[in-house]
Amino acid sequence: MSDRPATPTLDRVHVPADLKALSDPELKRLAHELRQETISAVSVTGGHLGAGLGVVELTVALHAVFDAPKDRLIWDVSHQCYPHKILTGRRDRIRTLRTEGGLSGFTKRSESPYDPFGAAHSSTSISAALGFAVARDLGGAPENGIGDAIAVIGDGSMSAGMAFEAMNNAGHLGKRLIVILNDNEMSIAPPTGALSSYLTRLYAGAPFQELKAAAKGAVSLLPHPFQEGAKRAKEMLKGMTVGGTLFEELGFSYVGPIDGHDLDQLLSVLRTVKARATGPILIHAITQKGKGYAPAEGRPDKGHATGKFDMVTGEQKKAKSNAPSYTSVFAKALIQEAGFDDKIVAVTAAMPDGTGLNLFAERFPTRCFDVGIAEQHGVTFCAGLAAGGMKPFCTMYSTFLQRGYDQVVHDVAIQRLPVRFAIDRAGLVGADGATHAGSFDVAFLANLPGMVVMAAADEAELVHMVATAAAHDDGPIAFRYPRGEGVGVQMPERGVPLEIGKGRVVVEGTRVALLSFGTRLESSLKAAENLAAKGISCTVADARFAKPLDHDLIRDLVANHEALITIEEGAVGGFGSHVADFLANEGLFDRGLKFRSMTLPDTFIDQASPEAMYAMAGLNTPDIEAKVLSALGVTDLSSKRA
Repeated sequence: MSDRPATPTLDRVHVPADLKALSDPELKRLAHELRQETISAVSVTGGHLGAGLGVVELTVALHAVFDAPKDRLIWDVSHQCYPHKILTGRRDRIRTLRTEGGLSGFTKRSESPYDPFGAAHSSTSISAALGFAVARDLGGAPENGIGDAIAVIGDGSMSAGMAFEAMNNAGHLGKRLIVILNDNEMSIAPPTGALSSYLTRLYAGAPFQELKAAAKGAVSLLPHPFQEGAKRAKEMLKGMTVGGTLFEELGFSYVGPIDGHDLDQLLSVLRTVKARATGPILIHAITQKGKGYAPAEGRPDKGHATGKFDMVTGEQKKAKSNAPSYTSVFAKALIQEAGFDDKIVAVTAAMPDGTGLNLFAERFPTRCFDVGIAEQHGVTFCAGLAAGGMKPFCTMYSTFLQRGYDQVVHDVAIQRLPVRFAIDRAGLVGADGATHAGSFDVAFLANLPGMVVMAAADEAELVHMVATAAAHDDGPIAFRYPRGEGVGVQMPERGVPLEIGKGRVVVEGTRVALLSFGTRLESSLKAAENLAAKGISCTVADARFAKPLDHDLIRDLVANHEALITIEEGAVGGFGSHVADFLANEGLFDRGLKFRSMTLPDTFIDQASPEAMYAMAGLNTPDIEAKVLSALGVTDLSSKRA
């Protein structure tokens, strides 16, 4: 097509083995064309642009030197894998990224043999690569064999405890393992913490900059012409108490830092490491997120996540909404509450922009904390804040809160500490697919003694739930809300604390009760309206709380309706299961109640639009109508009126 870049060298590459026939100058041309193709593809689909642009040269070098798929290349988080996908036989589908039936935005085992390990959460690559290395040495996968295990991990991901646990174990085992630290000084937000400062010091000083080309670390692994200069550089670095000593103490040979955009350096180092490495080795590559595309380089997040955009200007093509996003509503409500209460603090794990806490930080910079990619620490940090008399809002995506679950149980719930969990991206999230869906938080929180669990039905309810959490000091409390825009309801000037464990009836009916938990309320109201036109009268209630349940509301709905149907945007084991347990123990099923529970299905749903995903899940308006008719056993509406 005329709007696509000219890519004569890339056109010759269909699988990584094709790179073996290219000269080093041709590989440089390939990298340039691969960058242009990546920009062109993401302009059509949207997605994670900056991370992929930052590893174009590294991707080319890895596939030119190593032999995938026998050599197992594992991308941490893997939002930087678009160039990898283009080089591994998926270029013809690259403009289907993150769409229904298209390529995943992350590595995915079922998608390609060149994706040996799926990932979309951070800091897992070294553990997985070590598993491949041990499996190789124990004779795993004898039909194909396992060659080298290579993990590519960013400096933000390296800050998480799991990465260090893996490195400690790898250093102890001494297996041949290659870890490439892709150090771009930025994960999603600017990286936080002492490790990032340590990495920055490795290359910030002027004396080191003059010797960067020579300082390739691990002297015995380098070609002879580099060894003398590398010795001098390494001694200088050790004299500055930096260099690779941290990694060497963990048992890794350290190579670097090297310029991650200089193919000459990359190819030289990777070829030497492949030929001569024996134990675990870490290659420290300095890269620039968004490299080679000015609109991405100029953005604060370096083009981390973007919608469809104009290739020339970089301007995103987003439809304007008439309603505010849930995330912005939360942020503004929290800022308002914090203005009245100086004990309110906010904590996030490397997602200040995504959770809206960047706005909170602008207003209250000393009361907002980004702990980096460290959800476990973030939860326990909040527990300590609560024990110390503060009112912490632990603000995380549902899918990332999963990583801190032990801390939720052990450090928060058992001690009954009043940590407020603000759970963004609840329910199905669209293009990021199953790895980022907020499917399980209700199930894994509502089973904890003393935990209060709420779900906002709309943006106004979210404001009230922020106020409720701020006022609640008797143990932990959680509230969930989805990605995207609200439904356009009238907003309150300030939130009013809700009575704990009390729901509300929104529409009165006579025959069927629809009890919604969360933002399926709008679909329930539409279903009730459609059913009323068919002669079936429905009550619609908003539960508000999964724990504690509103027992009086449920008893009233059961006493006055033929059927009760719960609807939620969560997995089995959540709200509907708690209602069913209450009904069973109260003996309410003995009255002939027709009860149905609508939840997310027992499967992982691939990426699509949120509307399409909820259709797959069977939770849209027509699905609710069908569930009502099924529960009533109604097939011929002309003869059944109510």
